[in-house]
Amino acid sequence: MPVADVKFAGRRLPLPRSRGLRVGLGSALILGGFLGFLPILGFWMAPLGLIVLSVDSPLVRRWRRRLDVRLGRWVARRRGKPRESEAASRTGDGGPTGGHP
Repeated sequence: MPVADVKFAGRRLPLPRSRGLRVGLGSALILGGFLGFLPILGFWMAPLGLIVLSVDSPLVRRWRRRLDVRLGRWVARRRGKPRESEAASRTGDGGPTGGHP
């Protein structure tokens, strides 16, 4: 029964209830990621292991949240959604030089 869920990039990842199982799973994924040049294992396993470990480690949790914010901002820029400061300067509300007479 998964109790701990991790939300990353808009998706939920269900995790085991036991802290020991989560730490073991995260560690195994990271080790498997270092052996990514072998068949079946892949380099994708290391970041997934860090995401799993972020449930129990405050340091890794901060890294994951920062990455999630940066990824969200990057996706928003790629989709063409302007930030608030850019939208204000385009409409002429950005200051004394940006308005109409």
